[in-house]
Amino acid sequence: MKKTVIALGLSLGLSSFAFAAPAKDAKAAAPDAGLVTVKGEVLDMACYLDHGAKGAEHAQCAQTCIKSGLPVGLKADNGKTYLLIAEHTPVNQMLADYGGKTVTLRGKEAQRDGFNLLENVELVK
Repeated sequence: MKKTVIALGLSLGLSSFAFAAPAKDAKAAAPDAGLVTVKGEVLDMACYLDHGAKGAEHAQCAQTCIKSGLPVGLKADNGKTYLLIAEHTPVNQMLADYGGKTVTLRGKEAQRDGFNLLENVELVK
């Protein structure tokens, strides 16, 4: 009986190690999994949604609106418009000077109820 309990305990210990180890290795092997790279125009979402404002003629206003804290978006070359955020924080400070300009961004894409989100955004240079 004592040998059976020891064998069972050893078996459970080794099996839990076997299940835990691959998850760590899988993360290390694919740190960029789920990330997308998109190119497009940085928008202030308030003016874009309200009256379609975009482009070079709106760049100064977009920069002012983004600096004031209005939501930041990207009108991407892939036809989608994204709301942009960092890791659950605004990206206004990082992207304000790019309002009305074309940039390439990288982040995690999410979609729900017709809305597109690019989170954990970083500039690609």
